[in-house]
Amino acid sequence: MDKYQEMRVFTAVVDAGSFVAAGDALNLSKAAVSRHVSALEKRLGVRLMHRTTRKLSLTPEGELFLMRCRDVLAGIDAAEAELSTRSVTASGELKISVPVSFGIGYLAPIWRDFVVAQPQVTLDVQLTDRVIDLVEEGLDLAVRIGRLPDSTLVSKQLSSTRLVLCAAPDYLKRRGMPVHPSQLIQHDTVAYSLLSTGDQWQFEGPDGPFSVKVRPCMRSNNGDTCVAASISGAGIALQPTFLVHDALKNGALVEVLPEFRAAKLGIYAIYPSRKFVLPKLRAIVEFLSARLKDAPWKGL
Repeated sequence: MDKYQEMRVFTAVVDAGSFVAAGDALNLSKAAVSRHVSALEKRLGVRLMHRTTRKLSLTPEGELFLMRCRDVLAGIDAAEAELSTRSVTASGELKISVPVSFGIGYLAPIWRDFVVAQPQVTLDVQLTDRVIDLVEEGLDLAVRIGRLPDSTLVSKQLSSTRLVLCAAPDYLKRRGMPVHPSQLIQHDTVAYSLLSTGDQWQFEGPDGPFSVKVRPCMRSNNGDTCVAASISGAGIALQPTFLVHDALKNGALVEVLPEFRAAKLGIYAIYPSRKFVLPKLRAIVEFLSARLKDAPWKGL
């Protein structure tokens, strides 16, 4: 007999609680169900269940085999579903979480291109810099920037950015250009309050890693605010290249201590681990990958 059918019938018997109910669910006679289970036990050489006139109960071997059967059957269903979804047009609502500054400054202008390319998909874009639980909040995808912790979520790197130490020319004229990160303690600094290392700014220099605890004159949980304050002359900021690349190019900001490199961060698409990816999710991941591949800040 067919092994797949045997596992399917065995699982149905357990779920239904009887041979008759399993037969009804599978459109098989009670005799056919019994033959499948008996053939399975004979082939395996073990008893999978105890059968009485009143109830069924699994043997220890049956418990183990049931667990394996569920894995195999789920895998087959997922494989078939994945193949079928590849030919289906992307459609439905797509709920996305993106960082505030990155979402406004870079992603907002390109969403139109996606909805034009995928007219049957509607976007629900939520902006937040906090790390949220995608499954708990019913989100399809999140764009995150940083170093990813170990997670059961699926991730795809879309691009990268690096943190740059920078200040306005006017500030450096007044306070002088530091020659080593240790001197940052003597300077006004503008800190991003959600930085994973807090006020401990870390660098990789000619002589290896170096860390300094700064004393910010100002903090903000928004990168655009930090950049604007630094441009106004408030102090030295440590911000990602996607936020400061225009200011560095037009001279509003100057890179400080370029020989001391701060962290490089990945820009990722994160989505829940699933047996297969829906067309709308595949479409947005492919779109973001293409648009961020040659991001304007990557050369900095």
